[in-house]
Amino acid sequence: MYLIVITMVGCFFFLSNLNVTNMPPMSRNYIFILILVYLIVGLVSFVSLLNNNFKTISKNKELQNKILETQLQIKNQELQYLKKQIHPHFLFNTLNTIYGFALKQSKDTPEIILKLSNLLDYILYQVNKPKVSLKEEVLHIKEYIELEKIRFQDTLNVNFTSKNISEEIQIAPMLLIPFVENAFKHGSLIEGYLTVDIDVNLNENQLEFSIKNTVISSEIEENENGIGLENIKKRLNLLYKNNYVLNVTTIENRFVVALKIFNINILKNE
Repeated sequence: MYLIVITMVGCFFFLSNLNVTNMPPMSRNYIFILILVYLIVGLVSFVSLLNNNFKTISKNKELQNKILETQLQIKNQELQYLKKQIHPHFLFNTLNTIYGFALKQSKDTPEIILKLSNLLDYILYQVNKPKVSLKEEVLHIKEYIELEKIRFQDTLNVNFTSKNISEEIQIAPMLLIPFVENAFKHGSLIEGYLTVDIDVNLNENQLEFSIKNTVISSEIEENENGIGLENIKKRLNLLYKNNYVLNVTTIENRFVVALKIFNINILKNE
């Protein structure tokens, strides 16, 4: 700025034929020229910094969008991986049941295969959707219970209740069935019966699901560490993070799972 001031004064001086008295009055006021130069330089600097700031914000926003897109892709890949684990896990358990009945040449084998085909349609096709109706999930839980009734015959005691179930409410597919499957697979017969109590209730904006099954003390750890239960915990964290409560406890000879999903009406269209 000092050089600029000297240059400007010098130019005015030479343009006035080296006569200071012929110079414009303002050009002889060094303080005025210095202030003017400060203002010009400040204005140019401000515009330059503002432009750089906009460019930086734009680049940061673009980078954030790429990061969010990458995170979403990772989330979707993890969900697909968990789904692929659920499918064979469920199918393997059911095929074992069919195999056992086939060895006995049971007359119930065709009926089991028929019921399994309905469940397989749900697992293989509907599960690829991001959401399904809660009513549809409950319907397939009932079908799975009927399948297990054939397997357990007179050694099964099931109590199933559902309240206020609406087709408008949607949840992730196969969100509740793995809990039910886990109860039948790892449950224990006590006094000759496997007892399973299932309750699904929609209370305004809250989905409440609970399932209890009889279990002996030595098999509690097996219930808690089942593949299906671990997978569903991971899915809940991905799909309903900070919007659900899952409690897994053991009360006397009962293994109890209680799930609550809040704001289900808001989440149904996401």
